[in-house]
Amino acid sequence: MKKEEVAQIAGFDLAKLTEIDYMSYVTNFLIALAIFVIGRWVVKMVVKGIRKVLDRNKTDDMLADFICSLLSALGTLVVVIAALNRLGVDTTSLVALIGAAGLAIGLALQSSLSNFAAGVMLIVNKPFDAGDYVEAGGVSGVVEDVHIFSTTLRTPDNKSVIVPNGQIYESSITNYSNRKRRRIDLVMGIGYEDDIKKAKQLMTDIMQADKRILPEPAPVVAVHELADSSVNFAVRPWVKTEDYWAVYWDLLEGFKLSFDENGISIPYPQQDLHVHKVE
Repeated sequence: MKKEEVAQIAGFDLAKLTEIDYMSYVTNFLIALAIFVIGRWVVKMVVKGIRKVLDRNKTDDMLADFICSLLSALGTLVVVIAALNRLGVDTTSLVALIGAAGLAIGLALQSSLSNFAAGVMLIVNKPFDAGDYVEAGGVSGVVEDVHIFSTTLRTPDNKSVIVPNGQIYESSITNYSNRKRRRIDLVMGIGYEDDIKKAKQLMTDIMQADKRILPEPAPVVAVHELADSSVNFAVRPWVKTEDYWAVYWDLLEGFKLSFDENGISIPYPQQDLHVHKVE
């Protein structure tokens, strides 16, 4: 490499360079180049090793990609600063500038960073998986995708709702799918003049005839409340999670048909109006 080329790259005036200065600058330039090349190789190997560890621990692909990209960018930045420092460039102001820029960007993207942090926590803690039916962030639906900044839910009427991760993580999360069994909670009312034991037996027979209702824990039928216009029964059968709504609807229909056939009434709110004629 000629003196003129080295001087031009390093930004120095060739006329002011002595032979010793020239050799010093060439040496520093070659060392800086070596720092950059070797540093980049080391960063690449470290990131590759971390990716293998993440894959071995079955870390979510999206989170693993983000972590590796972030480490690669930070490692490259450190290598560049080290190389510039070897060339004699004052990196103190550069580091301060990068810090100030990072602070400004952080303040400008505060809400996005909050969603990002919540997304990382959702991916790491996994309160739900894709395909689970959840209630989170004020929205109920099936989880389709969990991204770094937002989560997509599919509502029962087949609408896609994109919810910011911060909104989800800051509220309570109800997962209806992560348990194999669920309890159906029904309240059935009959009239005060109806036979309580007969009504209870009718509901018990219907549940025993439904093979989808689990024998353990045993279904419960009990008088729950003596209300204003009805005697209310608490009906508590256990079913598999995937059978919940089908059994729920079938029980309501079966109870109503059975009550009608056996003369059991289901009261509804009503008012009696008494008219008095004043002479």
